[in-house]
Amino acid sequence: MLEITLDFDYGNEEPIYIQLYTFFKKEIQTGKIEPGEKLPSKRKLSHHLGISQTTVETAYEQLLAEGYVESVERKGIYVRELNRDLFLHVDDVPKIIKEINDESEQYKVDFSHGTVALEHFPYPVWRKLTIHGLFEEQSSYFLNGESQGELPLREAIAKYLYQSRGVRCSANQIIVGAGTQYLIGLLTMIIGRDAVYSMEDPGFHRTREAFKDQGVILKPIPLDHDGIDLNHLVESKAKVTYVTPSHQFPNGMVMPITRRMELLQWAEDEGRYIIEDDYDGEFRYKGTPIPSLQGLDNNGKVIYLGTFSKSLIPSIRISYLVLPNSLLEKYNQHYIIYKQTVSRLHQHTLWQFMINGHWERHLNKMRTVYRKKQATLIRSIEKYLGEQVTVIGDEAGLHILLCIDNQLSEKELIERAKAYKVKVYPTSVYYNNNQPEQVPNILLGFGGLTEEQIEQGIRLLKEAWRI
Repeated sequence: MLEITLDFDYGNEEPIYIQLYTFFKKEIQTGKIEPGEKLPSKRKLSHHLGISQTTVETAYEQLLAEGYVESVERKGIYVRELNRDLFLHVDDVPKIIKEINDESEQYKVDFSHGTVALEHFPYPVWRKLTIHGLFEEQSSYFLNGESQGELPLREAIAKYLYQSRGVRCSANQIIVGAGTQYLIGLLTMIIGRDAVYSMEDPGFHRTREAFKDQGVILKPIPLDHDGIDLNHLVESKAKVTYVTPSHQFPNGMVMPITRRMELLQWAEDEGRYIIEDDYDGEFRYKGTPIPSLQGLDNNGKVIYLGTFSKSLIPSIRISYLVLPNSLLEKYNQHYIIYKQTVSRLHQHTLWQFMINGHWERHLNKMRTVYRKKQATLIRSIEKYLGEQVTVIGDEAGLHILLCIDNQLSEKELIERAKAYKVKVYPTSVYYNNNQPEQVPNILLGFGGLTEEQIEQGIRLLKEAWRI
C-alpha cells in the first residue's frame, strides 16, 4: 500500500473527506503519486487512517469526478496520466515567467481571447477623472470603504443593468469584487460548501478551478445545441449550477429563451440556485437581445455575475454580483466582515465615468469596433480557409471557435501555427477531463488585434495548416 502520512485537522471546519481529497490531489499534481499507481482500497485506507470507509469513498468519488483517477473494474482505482504543464510549481515560476516573456516575442499574431482593443480606450478622460479623485477634498478615498463597494457605483451599475440587460435589482443587492474568481469564492461561502455544485462542460477553466479550490463537489454537465443539458443537470442532483447563457464559454452558443425558462423551472426547487455569468453580454452581433436569466426570474433563484474586464480594461479588476434577497440576508449576517477588495479610487473613477455618459459612449463605440473586427475575421476565414473549417459561436462576444477537419490533432494545429508565428488556443483545457472533441476546435480571440493583424493571422494559418 502507498505510504500515506496525513494528519487531519479535526478542529478545522473543512470536512475530513475534503482534507483527504485535497491531499491526494496535490500529491498527484506534483508527481509524488505517479500515473498508473494504484490507490489503497477503501477498507485498508480507512483502517490505516482511522476514518470511515464512507469518508474515503467520498474523497475518491471527487477525484474520479475531476479526472485525477480512474476506476478499473475488479482491480481498483488508479492515477491517470495528466498534463503536468497545467500545474504550476513554485520553483518553476521564474523559469516560466522568462519563457512567457520570450515566447511573446515570437509571435506575429496572437489570437488571445483575454485582450481588448486598448487603442480605443479613452485615456485622457480616465486620467482626468482619476486625478480628480486624488484631490485633497477626496482624501477619504484613501481609507477603507463599504464592504459591498461604494454605494454611488453600485447605484450606477444597478441602473445600467436594468437598462441594458433587464436585470432587476437595487444597489443593496450588488457586491463589487476584484474579479470573478474572488466572487465565486465568496458565493460558495454564502451558499455553503456542503451543496453540490455543477457547471457547463466545457466551461471556463478558471471558474472550475475556483470552485475546486473551495473544496466543493463539482459536477460537469455536458452541453447540447441550446446550452447546458437539463436532463444531465437533473441527474447530477446538483443544487447550484454555473452557466454562461449570453455567450457560452467556449462554444459560443446563445441560450434560447425556451432553455432559459426550462432552467428557471429547474431552479424552483428548494435550495437550488443558478449562477449566471454574463462576462461579455454587451457584445452581440446577430439577432435581438435576449433578457438575462435574472431579469426573467420571479423566484429569487438567479445570482447574476458581471465584469468590466471585457467591456473596459482587464486590469481594472472590477467585477460584481447581484444576490437574490434570500442570499443577501445571509451575506449581511455572516460575511459583511470581509473588506472590499477593489480600490476605492478606481471605484470612484468608474462611477464618474458612468454618470457623466462616458461609459455609454465608450460601449457604443466598442460594439462598432468589435463588430467590424469580427466581420473581418469571418471574411478572412471564408477567403483563406474556405469550406475546410466551420465557424462556431459567431453571434456574440470576443472570440469564435474554428472546427478544423484536416486530420490534424489539436496539438499539431497549435504547433504548426506556432511555426508560422501565430498563436492560437486549445479548447481541450475547458473540458473537465481535458478531453477534446474528436474533430478539434481551436479558439480564436480577436478583441486585441487590428483588422490587418486578423487577416494576416488567418492567411498564415492557411499556410501552416495547408488548407
